[in-house]
Amino acid sequence: MKSKSHNRYQRHFHLPNFSEAEQQKLTDAKVLVVGAGGLGAPLLQYLTAAGVGTIGIVDFDRVEESNLHRQILFGDADLGKLKVEVAIQKLKAHNPFVEFISHTEKLTSQNAFDIISKYDVVADGTDNFPTRYLVNDACVILGKTNVYASIFRYEGQVSVFNYLGKKKIPNYRDLHPNPPSPGTVPNCAEAGVLGVLPGIIGAMQANEVIKVITGIGEPLVGKLFVFDALTMQSRKIGFEKVQSQKPITELIDYYEFCGIRQPAVDSISKEGLKAWLNAEYPFLLVDVRTEKEHVTQNIGGVNIPFNQLDKNLKLFEGAAEVVVYCHSGFRSGKALEVLKEKFPNQKFYNLKGGIEEWY
Repeated sequence: MKSKSHNRYQRHFHLPNFSEAEQQKLTDAKVLVVGAGGLGAPLLQYLTAAGVGTIGIVDFDRVEESNLHRQILFGDADLGKLKVEVAIQKLKAHNPFVEFISHTEKLTSQNAFDIISKYDVVADGTDNFPTRYLVNDACVILGKTNVYASIFRYEGQVSVFNYLGKKKIPNYRDLHPNPPSPGTVPNCAEAGVLGVLPGIIGAMQANEVIKVITGIGEPLVGKLFVFDALTMQSRKIGFEKVQSQKPITELIDYYEFCGIRQPAVDSISKEGLKAWLNAEYPFLLVDVRTEKEHVTQNIGGVNIPFNQLDKNLKLFEGAAEVVVYCHSGFRSGKALEVLKEKFPNQKFYNLKGGIEEWY
């Protein structure tokens, strides 16, 4: 493989069992990274540095200040921006020989086949059970290898599911046939996570992706690697294909499967809100973005960051109608779920499209 990028990968060529042929496999590979957050950031950096030829990134979220202690691709200047767009801009600067494909939408049962089918390997770095089951099932049906990783507080896990699409190889459902009951396993926002942990686990996940693509080493097939950052101890837990498992033949409603009710909130258009403002209609307008985002650009109202809602509930007492907004409408939708549960007799509206739609 003699090209402009040849010198970049020279240290690979000095490795036993790693020649230019293995590097060419990386160049030819197409990898989909699901999630550009804590795990996705280091995973993407190492896959880019290793020379994976095509990398797709699925993430609809925007950069928040609370991301910065662990999501090392992002900084203060990126607050409020789409993670995928920021990531691609920075990764291109690191390796111009890699092609990046942006998927700035939520992965769902409706679009999963269309997105995942374009790639050879999927790397799942998501932080919620519905998406993990969705990724797993789509990979099984499409015959794609699923390189999985997860983090929780001080612990990380890595495994390789559905290796090369072989029917006798275990997948995520062989390890976790059923999801935990809603609310029994907190997410990172609720439970916390050591900032350096995603870097450690994300690098391990990248290592497994590279092994899968090149064929070197022994991928974590039928093995769950567990790492404890506090004790620096690790262990491998073996698991096998569950023969009695019902065949996976279609994608389902994974929120329903996990017992999670999807946000169901009323919305108000920008035209409707402008009419209320012009008529001086009595309502409470709340921006749930970060303070820095609010100062940079806002449409008025009081600023209560989403992670501070519980500390400011008194503000909503007595407000007959409340309009909540954020950048795109996602965070405000989540905020309305919280508020409607706390104040069931009050009316709450989500600004459709958020401030992005407003301007």
